[in-house]
Amino acid sequence: MDLYTINLIYWLVKLKGMERMVLNKTDRRILDLLSENGPLTLYEIAERLNMKPKAVFRSLRRLFENEMISCDPRTRKYFIEK
Repeated sequence: MDLYTINLIYWLVKLKGMERMVLNKTDRRILDLLSENGPLTLYEIAERLNMKPKAVFRSLRRLFENEMISCDPRTRKYFIEK
């Protein structure tokens, strides 16, 4: 994901009246992975990023709470909110 896309996401979040969210390295890696590969489960993301699921879940939760990503309750796959 390029800097333009990250900045665009930041401003969209800010325009929605949400708290300012600073994307950390893991957040950016998750967004990049989801933008390139489409919907993925927590364990698929953790495996591809070579990280522990607990660490990935913390970032997924923050991104979900800030409406940057969504999760399909049936498949439990995360995807970028459009």
